Amino acid sequence: MLKTKLAAAVLVALSVGPSAAFAYGQTAAAQQDTTQSSSAEQKAKKLETVTVTGSLIPQTEIETATPIVTITAQDMKVRGFTTVAEALQQSSFATGSVQGTSTSGSFTQGAQTLSMFGLPVGFVKYLVDGRPMGNFPALYNGSDTFNNLSGIPMEMVDHIDVLPGGQSSLYGSDAIAGVVNIVLKKHVDAPTIDVRYGWHSGGGGADRRISFADSFGAGKFNLLVGGQFESTQPIWTGDRSLTRQYFTQGTSAPVASRDFLVYSPFSGHYYFEDPNNCSNVTSLFGGTEGLRTRTRGRTYCGSFYTPSYATVTNDQKTANLYTHASFDVSDNLQLYGDLLYNYDEQKYSIGSNFTWWGTGVKYGAFYDPNLQDYVDLQKAFAPEETGGFKSIMNKQYEKSYMLTLGGKGTFGESNWDYDLGFTHSDDKLLEHNFQRFAGPIDNYFLQHVLGPQQGMDPNYGAYPQFTPDYAAFYKPISQADFKSFTGYTDTNAKTWDNMLRGQLTNASLFKLPGGDAGLAVVLEGGNQGWSYVPDPRLLDGEVWGTTDVQGAGHRSRYAATTELRLPVFSMVTLDASGRYDNYRVSGENVHHATYNLGLEFRPIESLLLRGRYGTAFKAPTLSDEFQGLSGFYSFVPDYLNCGRLGFDPAHIANCPTPYDSTQYFGQQAGNKALQPITAKVWSYGAVWAPTSKLSFSVDYLHWDINNEVNTESADLLSQAEYLCDIGTLDKTSPTCTNAFSQITRGTSTTSGLLGQIQKIYTPKVNVSNEQVNAVTASINYVQDIGRWGRLAFATSYSDVLKHTTQAYPNDPRIDVLRHPAAYPNGTDFKSKVNGSLTWTPNEQWSGTVYFNRYGRTPNYLASSLDNYTSPGTGRLGAWILYNASVTFNPTKNLGLSFLVNNLFNKMPPLDRSYPGTSSSPYNDSNYNVYGRAMYLEANYKFGAK
Repeated sequence: MLKTKLAAAVLVALSVGPSAAFAYGQTAAAQQDTTQSSSAEQKAKKLETVTVTGSLIPQTEIETATPIVTITAQDMKVRGFTTVAEALQQSSFATGSVQGTSTSGSFTQGAQTLSMFGLPVGFVKYLVDGRPMGNFPALYNGSDTFNNLSGIPMEMVDHIDVLPGGQSSLYGSDAIAGVVNIVLKKHVDAPTIDVRYGWHSGGGGADRRISFADSFGAGKFNLLVGGQFESTQPIWTGDRSLTRQYFTQGTSAPVASRDFLVYSPFSGHYYFEDPNNCSNVTSLFGGTEGLRTRTRGRTYCGSFYTPSYATVTNDQKTANLYTHASFDVSDNLQLYGDLLYNYDEQKYSIGSNFTWWGTGVKYGAFYDPNLQDYVDLQKAFAPEETGGFKSIMNKQYEKSYMLTLGGKGTFGESNWDYDLGFTHSDDKLLEHNFQRFAGPIDNYFLQHVLGPQQGMDPNYGAYPQFTPDYAAFYKPISQADFKSFTGYTDTNAKTWDNMLRGQLTNASLFKLPGGDAGLAVVLEGGNQGWSYVPDPRLLDGEVWGTTDVQGAGHRSRYAATTELRLPVFSMVTLDASGRYDNYRVSGENVHHATYNLGLEFRPIESLLLRGRYGTAFKAPTLSDEFQGLSGFYSFVPDYLNCGRLGFDPAHIANCPTPYDSTQYFGQQAGNKALQPITAKVWSYGAVWAPTSKLSFSVDYLHWDINNEVNTESADLLSQAEYLCDIGTLDKTSPTCTNAFSQITRGTSTTSGLLGQIQKIYTPKVNVSNEQVNAVTASINYVQDIGRWGRLAFATSYSDVLKHTTQAYPNDPRIDVLRHPAAYPNGTDFKSKVNGSLTWTPNEQWSGTVYFNRYGRTPNYLASSLDNYTSPGTGRLGAWILYNASVTFNPTKNLGLSFLVNNLFNKMPPLDRSYPGTSSSPYNDSNYNVYGRAMYLEANYKFGAK
């Protein structure tokens, strides 16, 4: 088949390294290995085809109706990416903000993920060599299932293919925002060892990595073995001027932490009862503790530098092992096996948030007869009391593996190929977190500070009365005493997945005017499970100030997929795919069908016009189905009692307290009756390669997502209860039955009114909607410059044009781009653009400059007030980072590289709308304070010629 200029441009781009716009699959040699045939003619024909992520059918065209972004191993190295997660997070399509290691105290601080175009992190399907990755056992933000990218060994990656847009008709559940296929190496030319050392100019973050790989062959047997070990030290907030103390350039003067405080929760008055005026504690927090004064002359003991003790990157040790084996049984059958194993150990600190609000939590307040007031005590623990925050870091241990065994080949002399394989993934997680234990810590302060209780307060008889020893309160705690009421809890979590998959493919099913039609049929089935078992003390109130979620469940599933590719004319190719998925959950079936129609139009050989329309879905996650009860406190209007008092509940603010806003204890849990999240997806675009050295691409993408999972609205339940009470809704209807059963009230003390709302049960339900429109574009150019060598330029751009959300039916749609308080999307980057320029003067030297421009985001006040019109609100400027690298090959065996990330040591855009009480004046889900990093790397190939 004639090769077009379009394909030629791709091959040229691949040969020089950077290739942001085009995808490629296996090489011709690898493809030949998968399609063995005794017919020489057939082999020659199949040499022309490649397997492209986004299609099950090998083909000669590299660009198809599906836009694809490819990141090669060479791209990752020369652009300065240190991990697979970083390579993906810095890509232009990753506009959404995500929690990670820099987000102190998040639920999954030891995991890395990304958000494509601001969509939820669980809407991306991750594959390793085309097979689904197992889910991370812990839940993102405490509720969402997602994949962790931190366990993929970068040196074992051949390339990464990214398909933006819905891809469920080929890849099933989760493929709503897009698909990421991480393709690992299958062969290396010679035994290779790679050593890298890195450090940060601002301190911390020292990195050491060593990897090796080798391929072996014995007759019909081939084996690749690779391993990687990496150790990274943490960066602490105290290592950076922007985070080591409370913000000094904000909307108010910096305010010291309240480390020793006696105050009235009713009047806000501070009682300074220290006879030594903080002189006994000046050694704490590195000698920065002292007498402080807030507004209205309120004095206490505190420090401006308590933010210094959190980590912004984790202390991490990772070991990976990867093997790929194959055995050629005959010309028509090859057996294969793959194993990817990961061990990950991480430590991190939440810093000076380690505080005791003891009396406020224990009693609400206590009465001091000497002060004749109701007061609370607050105490923050300093590193000198804890033995150093390094000694009380939270720890996380993860062990995961992915094993695949199978066989592939052809049926005799026919055009039919087959691939039958079994994949098992397993991920175990241990969270070993440092805690304050409620009973011991309260007893300690009872014995050493509060003393014996002296009955109840004289005014209300509701609060305990104590006469504290304040001199003892204003003293450091010994490390032995601190250990007496602290320790570790262990939470164990696990996910597993089994999948048996069979595929039949015929790339030459029959002839059409435009070429050979192709067909692929896939059947797969298996089961999967999830378990999250926290330390029992986290669930029964024994851990001070901390709780957790729990749950466990499993299900079986099967799916059938068909793809048909039809080159109906030389200029027109149609692609159609359909898939049916069924999940068996607690004896019930949850099923969904998806489809996709693609069109490729090539009016001239250098131009491709393309379009896709289809559907996508996400099956209910195991955590959404099986998550156990978890509690929280919130506020809700009491519409029913407001109406009974004679007020109009439509104007609830006019209702008297507490009925205008009643505090309640909320409970939420999984729901086995959840249905799939569904989406309509389409895209259209063009790829133009006017010469073999230059190519352009642009694509417009659209998502309309329905049935998103949300917790049932407490406000709507309260409204329904009112409408049922007045007879607008039938009291026997399911709506009324649910409202009456899910709202728990106390005993009424007023005639005609019901008791106050005490508890509301809000299970997960399919109610939300989300719409996104985005555009992506890229340019690739290669230019020979004579005796000066060659230049290669690549750039990619993404812009979210529209993003709306609707939490519940009949709610107004929220324009996320104009409402920065629309968590979690309101502070996402609207646009991102990046690019690289590589100069290769000769075979020995090459150098690359890479830039990444993050678009504007709302400042803190805009996010807090949800507008851009109030005084002080606005948007932060773009954040532009530069990386640079140079590689020298003194011999064909040895490559030496020097890489600098964040070349100009750029800190996050300064956000002066933060107050002086802020410990980090930037959005840590958007930005980081890592600063300039430098790496020295050596790669040696033994026996390379």
